Amino acid sequence: MIANYGYKDGSGEYYISIDTDKCIDCAAERACLKACPQQMFEIITDDYDDEVAWVKKEKTRALAYDCAACKPAGGYTSLPCTTACTPGAIKHSW
Repeated sequence: MIANYGYKDGSGEYYISIDTDKCIDCAAERACLKACPQQMFEIITDDYDDEVAWVKKEKTRALAYDCAACKPAGGYTSLPCTTACTPGAIKHSW
């Protein structure tokens, strides 16, 4: 299942998508938790009793601002969370 976290406003669409089927495969590592400098992610138990990452509720309304430091303008060539996610479960819409 693809879980989308974020929002759309007049300046664009800002979503982080997490493929929970791929996220389950990473149960031991959870590198996304350590890689994100804004600590956007946490591990929850989903409706199917699987432990998966999600974007913290208080962070979903400010993704454009919280993730800005990791975008190319912030000096990164790739996003730390997507690079750390070895199963490739995390994607950004912008």
